[in-house]
Amino acid sequence: MMNRRDFLTAAAGAGATLSLSPRILAALSQGQLIQRAIPSTGERIPVIGLGSSATFASVARTEDVAALKAVFQVMVERGARVFDTAPGYGASEEVAGRIVNELGVAGKLFWATKVNVAGRGGNSADPAAARAQIEASLARFAQPKIDLLQVHNMGDPPTQLKIARDFKQAGKVRYVGITTTFPNQYASLIDVMRNEPLDFIGVDYAADNRDVEEVILPLAQEKKIAVLAYAPFGRTSLFRRAANTPLPEWAKEFDATTYAQFFLKFCLSHPAITAVTPATSQAKNMIDNIGGGIGRIPTPAQREQIIKFVDALPPLPGR
Repeated sequence: MMNRRDFLTAAAGAGATLSLSPRILAALSQGQLIQRAIPSTGERIPVIGLGSSATFASVARTEDVAALKAVFQVMVERGARVFDTAPGYGASEEVAGRIVNELGVAGKLFWATKVNVAGRGGNSADPAAARAQIEASLARFAQPKIDLLQVHNMGDPPTQLKIARDFKQAGKVRYVGITTTFPNQYASLIDVMRNEPLDFIGVDYAADNRDVEEVILPLAQEKKIAVLAYAPFGRTSLFRRAANTPLPEWAKEFDATTYAQFFLKFCLSHPAITAVTPATSQAKNMIDNIGGGIGRIPTPAQREQIIKFVDALPPLPGR
């Protein structure tokens, strides 16, 4: 499977200027990350954050986490704050908590974590186990409050949403939400969105994965629910599909100088999206991602141009 490092090498060979050049770095140092409001309160957060699944989780399982320290340093230095994690991401939450407290930046982050002791398959959640999981998350970050607590992957919403709201009522959680990245759970998510008070949802969304545009994103706008976009690179499928295709010249019209910025700006061009949280374990990728939240965002017409471009990319083998 081609990762971003392999993609950049291949794309450079194809003639695309996609490395982080001094010119790009200079532009990033001068620009400010766009911020968007959380609809339920009006609080503004930067539109680019950091996820901790995938490559981040892989590095978190190793003994050498220096690369993750560098990611957090770059993140905070350049104005990104939203950090999305979960107890279900292996060692990610524990290692991240240790790193940000060693760096003294824990209080600068908008910390979004999750609760799910129900597992998959519609199992019931044990309330005591759910509360213990949340308390463990609080201990890992050593902060008085979790900024955002979401029920992970639709795990027993009646039980776990109530517990999350109990923690919010007690002043230990600021915002409550629910997530899924599984299309077979979208109908359940829509039902919860229509019938439960939510501050946030988290869903998978990318230029090659647009199903949530049909009902979920418009409903979030209607219900004034903030949206975190997960897997904005199509779980690397977009990098792999674009590996031999130069970045189109017209990407400069909305200040995208790399494919990462191109794909992130597509996500942000939907008005329902509050922030995007791509995972990475490399500081240079974090810098690149932050560039996706600086400068112009694609217009509706440019969104359609991106969709046509992405749909015309070669399909992955076997798909």
